[in-house]
Amino acid sequence: MDTAASQFELNEDQLAIQSMARAFAADRVAPKALAWDRDKHFPADVIRETGPLGMGGIYVREDFGGSGLKRLDAVLIFEALSAACPAFSAFISIHNMSTWMIDLFGTEAQRQQFVPKMTTMEWLGSYCLTEPNSGSDAAALKTTAVLDGDYYILNGAKQFISGAGDSDIYVTMVRTGESGPKGISALIIPKDAPGLSFGANEFKMGWNAQSTRTVIFDNCRVPVANRLGAEGDGFKIAMGGLDGGRLNIAACSLGGAQSALEKAINYASERKAFGKTINQFQALQFKLADMETDLSAARMLLYTAASKLDAKAHDASKWSAMAKRFVTDKGFDIANDALQIHGGYGYLHDYGVEKIVRDLRVHQILEGTNEIMRVIIARHMIKH
Repeated sequence: MDTAASQFELNEDQLAIQSMARAFAADRVAPKALAWDRDKHFPADVIRETGPLGMGGIYVREDFGGSGLKRLDAVLIFEALSAACPAFSAFISIHNMSTWMIDLFGTEAQRQQFVPKMTTMEWLGSYCLTEPNSGSDAAALKTTAVLDGDYYILNGAKQFISGAGDSDIYVTMVRTGESGPKGISALIIPKDAPGLSFGANEFKMGWNAQSTRTVIFDNCRVPVANRLGAEGDGFKIAMGGLDGGRLNIAACSLGGAQSALEKAINYASERKAFGKTINQFQALQFKLADMETDLSAARMLLYTAASKLDAKAHDASKWSAMAKRFVTDKGFDIANDALQIHGGYGYLHDYGVEKIVRDLRVHQILEGTNEIMRVIIARHMIKH
């Protein structure tokens, strides 16, 4: 990991950020990650500990408590955190995307009201776009928001919302106008909004350290003052957050895969078969070499994509999609291979590898499926 970092020439500040995140992950997350997964526990207390470290608003402006860092810095943080627990790291990413949207698109009054408590992690944030019948086709969302004086009245539901029921703030995309993307607006919805409720915590394959519930709006009243931007700006706001979100979730795959590879290397150096440690067998050596090569290629692609987003390069969206597709696919493959190297022990919870496999699988689906990433990449290629 350090070798790859030095090849990319991370500066002293970035290395310090990386070191800080690794130390926190090793001390506060890694020792508890398996228990959180087993007990389906959402560790809100430990999540809030990241606030004083500047992780509540990583790329949020500094005037209301943000860290003012770059997207590459964020990638380093999420990669480091996910080495201890991908689900923990992914929630920090989602919270940051919600905070960033309010910081970037909100009025000064909205920023002053919400951002300070979100950057300190006093208030946790969730992002609500997906609905039961609109996933990849996000512009088809049907949750309605109808004007009633100084309020919107919301009806509908959001599905697969991370942190739902535990978070304090929900940045939510709703339909205020015509069908399609132009009729979508964005609202900041507090947890205590009248008419807001939550479904049961979903039983999931992975990400058990993170609550996932349906968010239900039943004549839910939200002040017009809580709208982000103008009516009809919602789809643009939603899409504006996805490039960074895709990099973040790729970083979560990268860190998880790194951890799985390290577990595999350690296990292979200790496990004996036919009179020698299994790392002496060429077939396994070739497997480890391929895993390391794929991991290094994924890291370089991700760091390059993050640098392009920081530079506002014209092809940053294409690179974000390429990184998301490649890193999440390779990350899952590496974790799965690490489980195979462990043999039957890899299937046991206590070894921690099967948890990584389960946690990383969903990264190929969320923040835009990897099939949609291919569509985005191809469109950019054809257009340019």
